[in-house]
Amino acid sequence: MISIIKNTPLQKGLVLAVMAFTLQSCFVAKEYARPEITETENLYRTDNLPSDSISMADVSWKTLFTDTYLQQYIDEGLQNNMDIRIAIQQIVAAEAYAKQGKAGYLPSVNIGANVTHQELSKNSQFGAFLTNTSTDQFDVTANLSWEADIWGKIRSNKRATQAAFLQSVAGHQAVKTQLISSIAATYYSILALDAQLEVTKKSIETRKTGVETIKALKDAGLTNQVAVDQNIAQYNNAKSLEVDLEVALFKAENTLSILLGKTPQQMKRSSLDTQTINSDMKLGVSSQLLRNRPDVMAAEYGLISAFELTNVAKSNLYPSFKLTASGGLQSLELDQLFNANSLFANIVGGLTQPLFNQRKLKTQKEVAIAQQEQALLRFKKTLLVAGNEVSNALYAYSSENRKFQFLKNEVEALRKAAENSEELLKNGYATYLDLLTARQSALSVEIKVIGSKLQQLQSVVNLYEALGGGLK
Repeated sequence: MISIIKNTPLQKGLVLAVMAFTLQSCFVAKEYARPEITETENLYRTDNLPSDSISMADVSWKTLFTDTYLQQYIDEGLQNNMDIRIAIQQIVAAEAYAKQGKAGYLPSVNIGANVTHQELSKNSQFGAFLTNTSTDQFDVTANLSWEADIWGKIRSNKRATQAAFLQSVAGHQAVKTQLISSIAATYYSILALDAQLEVTKKSIETRKTGVETIKALKDAGLTNQVAVDQNIAQYNNAKSLEVDLEVALFKAENTLSILLGKTPQQMKRSSLDTQTINSDMKLGVSSQLLRNRPDVMAAEYGLISAFELTNVAKSNLYPSFKLTASGGLQSLELDQLFNANSLFANIVGGLTQPLFNQRKLKTQKEVAIAQQEQALLRFKKTLLVAGNEVSNALYAYSSENRKFQFLKNEVEALRKAAENSEELLKNGYATYLDLLTARQSALSVEIKVIGSKLQQLQSVVNLYEALGGGLK
């Protein structure tokens, strides 16, 4: 015998809820899987590919940079730099959205107290039969609204906000890596300017002595006024170069101060000759850029967020199951408001299928798909740029090492030429032009030697940044 159960509104609501949970097995939302990226192959344009997975990026910046002043400045910059502090606030904002995304499964609940005063027209349908057309009503009402995640929309939105949060974290790490690189490069530039200024000052002293010597030779009748004028011009050329270097040094110190988040000031430092890099130029395998480069990681998190938002846009085209309820206390008399007879409640559950919405939902889906494709292309481009930066930095380091030795040999030869020319001039076996040319060439190449040393250091810094170093 089959018993007939009365279908109450509560039972109907429960049936709809069961249907909603049953339909959750029919997810429209897909799971993210990293796309196959052929761009990771042969990212580095170099023959010196490593045979293991060790990367220079795994070395802590405290180990890579041994100069104590530089270590102090990097640590100070990481604490006080304005870009770092801005990035941290971006993380805070993204974290708030991530928390909101996690709360998507929870119902919305609000409560309020109301007083309603109503005056009926005495000529209205009800007012004509009532002696008192004025009524007051008091109520305390709580409202609840909850949506079942049938198609994975809420889940996808949650994952999108989490990916956006992780993207902001990776963005902060990218700023950190760039800051370490900028501080190191600026510090090395200051040391190079110090060295160039020192060489220039020595050259000024030498040329000052040379002017006095050439004047004495003129008085002895061994040369003419043209030689004196040329030596004076060369002396002033060196003094002009000294001024240019002092200006560049002043600006470089101000740049370093800004990177450290403080007002421009003179910076303490060591010397260029004491700088050493205690790390092998190990690249690791190119696929490691996916986990070491913060900008590459940020680009992938952007792709994940776009992927999940596409899921959300697709889910919006399907029916949604919503459950709404309200209840509380309601009374015409304030002193009876908290009486048991004042209790009321209602619950509504139903499926809503969007049919015509001025094409908004379909447009949202098409835009989301296009934005997902854009995010994928940005991800691939970021990876290609990363490989290019690694290749350039490694080649620059290798080239500067070879160039540095040639320049050292050249400057040694020119120094000897200048010494010999001066001695021959004193004895009347050479012209003042030979001496001037040798001196000018020697100073120029000495400046280049220092510049080459600077480029070696900066190419190491660039390679470290390109590989994604600085996160430890």
